[in-house]
Amino acid sequence: MEKAEFKKTIGLPQVIALNIGAVLGSGVLLVPGLAADIAGPASLIAWGLMALLVLPMALVMGLLAAKFPSAGGVSTFVTNAFGPKAGSLIGWFFLMSVPIGAPVIAITGSGYLASAFGWEQNVRMFICIGMLLIGLIVNLLGMKVAGAIQVAVVAAIVCVLLLTGFGSIPNIEAANFQPFMTGDWVSIGQAAAILYWCFIGWEAISHLSAEFKDPKREAVRGVTYSAFLVGGLYFLTALATVGTKSYGGSGSEVSLVLVVDKILGTGGAIVIGITAVFICLATIIAYVGAASRLAYSLASSGDAPKILGILSKKYQTPLGGLGFLTCCFVIVISVYWSGLVPLKTIIQFPNATFLLVYLGGCAAGIKLLKDTKGGVAISWLSFLLTAAVFPFVGWVVIYPIIIIAGFFLAKKMTGDKNSVQQHQA
Repeated sequence: MEKAEFKKTIGLPQVIALNIGAVLGSGVLLVPGLAADIAGPASLIAWGLMALLVLPMALVMGLLAAKFPSAGGVSTFVTNAFGPKAGSLIGWFFLMSVPIGAPVIAITGSGYLASAFGWEQNVRMFICIGMLLIGLIVNLLGMKVAGAIQVAVVAAIVCVLLLTGFGSIPNIEAANFQPFMTGDWVSIGQAAAILYWCFIGWEAISHLSAEFKDPKREAVRGVTYSAFLVGGLYFLTALATVGTKSYGGSGSEVSLVLVVDKILGTGGAIVIGITAVFICLATIIAYVGAASRLAYSLASSGDAPKILGILSKKYQTPLGGLGFLTCCFVIVISVYWSGLVPLKTIIQFPNATFLLVYLGGCAAGIKLLKDTKGGVAISWLSFLLTAAVFPFVGWVVIYPIIIIAGFFLAKKMTGDKNSVQQHQA
C-alpha cells in the first residue's frame, strides 16, 4: 500500500496553472509555423480539430485522477486496471521520459533567450543548467511553493500569447489566407499529427493528485478549464502566424518571433526570448514534480530502488526522486554539449515512451471509468487517436524496448534473489 505522506497543498488555481504549464510547452514556439509550412492556411482546420479533441484527452486523465488520487499517476491507473506488473512498466516509461525531456526543454528555452540577446554557447549552457536547477529546487521546497510560482509564470505566458494573438490583428491580411488549401487533405492530416505533440502533458499532473486539496472536484474542473484555455491560446497563436504569414523556410521554426517582431519591432525577439524561458520553465517544474513523485511511488511499491523513496524530513518532498533526476540531467546535458548526439536525435527518445504512457492511461480509462458518464467513450476516442500516431515514432521505438528489457531483467533478478532468501529462511 502506498503511504499518503505528501501534504495536500494544491488548490484549483494551482491545478489549472500546473496543467497549462505542462501542456503549453515549447510546442507553441515551434509548431504553429511548422504546421503552416505543411498545410498552409488550411492548417487552421487541423488546429480547430485538435482544440476540440484535446478535451477528451484531458478528461480521461482528470477523471482517473479524481477517482484514484495517487503519486503514481498513470502507473496507479494501469495497476488498478491490468495489474502491478503493467502499472510498474508504464511508470518506468514515464519516469525515463522526463530525464531526457526536461533537458531538451531547457535547451530550447535557453536557445531562444541566448539568440535574442546574441549570447555565446557557453552562456546558453549556464542558462540551461539554471533552468533545470530552478525546477529541482522549486519541487524540493514543495508543491505549495511550486504551485504559487506556476500561477505567476503561467499568468505571464498567457499575457504574452494574448498580446501576440490580439496584437497581430492589424497585421493580418485576407490575402494571406489565399489559396486556403495549398495541398490536399493529407497535408491537413500530417499537420494534425505534428499538432498532437502540443497537447501532451495532461498525464503529468495526475502524479500530483495525491496533493490536491479536493481531488474529486479539482482534478476534473482543473483539466476542463485548462483544456479550453490551452486550445484557445494555441488556435489564436496559429491564426496570428497564418494571418501575418510569419512562416516559410527557416522562419517556420521561429514563427512566434516573426509575429511579435511585426508588433513590437526588433524588441520582439527579446520579448519572445524571455517568454520562451518562462514557457519552458513552467513545463520543467510540472514534469520534475510529476517524475520525482512517481519515483517515490515506485520505490514505495518495491518497483524501484529504495533510495528513490527517500523523503525530505524538512519539506516532505521526494528527495530521492529529485536526486535521481539530477544525476540524469547531468548525463544528458553532458552528452548534448559534448556534441556526440544532436538535439534533433535526443528529442525523439521521450516521444515513444510518452505515447505508450498515454496508451496505457486511456486503456485503463476504458476499463475503470465504466461507472462514469461518458468515461468509456472519451477513453476510447483518446486511445484510438494516440494509437494512430504511435506508428510514426519510427526507429526510436528501440528506447521503450530497452526499458522493457531492463524492467523484466530487473524483475527476474529480484524474483530470483527473493526466492533464494525465502529458501534460506
